[in-house]
Amino acid sequence: MRQVLGGSWALFLGMFMLMIGNGLQGTLLGLRGELEGFSTLELSIVMSGYFAGFLFASKMAPEMIRRVGHVRVFAALGSTISAVLIMYPVLTDPIAWTLGRVVIGFCFCGVYITAESWLNDASSNETRGQALSIYMIVQMAGIVTAQWIITRGDVGGFVLFIVPSILVSMAFAPILLSIKPVPAFGRIQPMKVTRLIRTSPLAAVGMFLLGGVFSAQFGMSAVYGARAGFSVGQISLFVSAIYMAALVAQFPIGWVSDRLDRRIVIIIVALVGGAGSIVAGLFPASYGLALLSGAIVGGTSNPLYALLIAYTNDYLEKEDMAAASGALLFVNGVGAILGPITLGYMLDGMGPRGYWVFIAVLMLAVAVYGIWRMTRRSRADIASDQTSFASLPLTTTGVAARMAQDVVQDVVQGVAQEGPGTGPDGSGPTAGTRRDTDPPKGTD
Repeated sequence: MRQVLGGSWALFLGMFMLMIGNGLQGTLLGLRGELEGFSTLELSIVMSGYFAGFLFASKMAPEMIRRVGHVRVFAALGSTISAVLIMYPVLTDPIAWTLGRVVIGFCFCGVYITAESWLNDASSNETRGQALSIYMIVQMAGIVTAQWIITRGDVGGFVLFIVPSILVSMAFAPILLSIKPVPAFGRIQPMKVTRLIRTSPLAAVGMFLLGGVFSAQFGMSAVYGARAGFSVGQISLFVSAIYMAALVAQFPIGWVSDRLDRRIVIIIVALVGGAGSIVAGLFPASYGLALLSGAIVGGTSNPLYALLIAYTNDYLEKEDMAAASGALLFVNGVGAILGPITLGYMLDGMGPRGYWVFIAVLMLAVAVYGIWRMTRRSRADIASDQTSFASLPLTTTGVAARMAQDVVQDVVQGVAQEGPGTGPDGSGPTAGTRRDTDPPKGTD
C-alpha cells in the first residue's frame, strides 16, 4: 500500500479534487435548476446530457490520446471543464446547461481514461489490485466531500460554481508535474452488441437497465430531493449515503459471488435493491426511509454492475474480455442517456414517488429477467469455474475495466502456477478463478 501511494500520490490527489468538482456540479445543477424554475423535464434532459457526452468520449478519447498524447489531452479537457463550470451560473438556460453537460461528460470521461491509463502503467502486477482499490476509495471520498461542500454555501450564488472550477484547475498541477506520460494506447478490437447479447443476454439487458438506475442516482437525486421538500443538507446526506453504501457493499457481495452461481447473486442483489425502492416509494416524503432506501439501492446497484461484467467474463476467453467490457459500458451508457428523460416524465406524473417507482421497476426487471434466464439453461456445468469478481469504480471506463481484468488474470496465473490443491479445502483451485486450459463457454 505504501508503495502504491508513494508512486501515485499525485494522481490520487488530483483525482480526489476532480471528483469533488464532478460531485458538486451533479447535485448543484439539480438544486439550482429548481431555484431557476426549470421544469422536471428540462432538468432531466440537462442531466442526460452528461451521459451522452460520456458515451461519445469513451469512443473518441482513446483516439485523441493516440494522436496528440496524454498531457495535451489532459490539459485541454481540464481547462474546458473549468470553463463550463463557470458558465453554468452565467447562462441559466436549459439549452445552455444541456450543452454544457454534454461537454462536461465528454471531458470527464476523457480525463478518467487518461488518468486510469497512467495509473495502470504505474502499477505492477503485484500492486495493480491495491491501486484500483485506492482509486475507488478516492473517487467515493471526492463525491462525498462534494456533498458536504454544498451545505457550506449558497446554492443561489456563484461561489459553489467557482469552487469546483478552482479545484478542477488545481487538480491537474500535481498530475502533470509529477507523472510521466505513458506509451500510446494499444488498439482493442471492439465487440458488437449483437455478439454480446448472444454471449450473455442477462448481462446485456441488465447493463441497459442499470444505466437508468445510475442516471437516477447520479443525475436526478437532487431533483427528487427538492421535489420531496428536503433541505440542501438532507439532499447532500442522501447522495452521500448512496455512494458510501456502494463502496462498503462492493467487496462482501463480490466475495459471495465468487463462491455461488453468479446468477443467483445477481437476482438476490437486484431483488434487495428493488425492495428497498418500494419501501421508500410507499412514503416518498419520509426522509428517514429515503436515506435508508438510498443506501440500499446504492449498495446493490454498483456491485450489480460489477457482477454483470464478471458474469459475462464467465463465458469468454481472456482475450475477448476487454472488448466485452467496452460493449457492456456502451449498453450501460445508452440506458443512462434514456433514464433521466423517462424519470422526468414519472416525476411530473407521480411526484417524488416516481423516483422510487422508476428504480424499483428497473431493479426488479433485472431480477425477473435473471430468473427467466435460469429456466432457459442450467449453469451447473460451469458453476465451479467462474472468473473472479473485480470491484469497479462508479465512473468506470474501458481502461479501468481492463485494469480490473488484469488483476483477475494475475490471480488466475498465480493459482495455475501453484497447481492443484490450492483451494480453501485443498482439493482444487480457489473459487472464482479460471483455468486457461478450459474450453470456450456457451451462452447463458
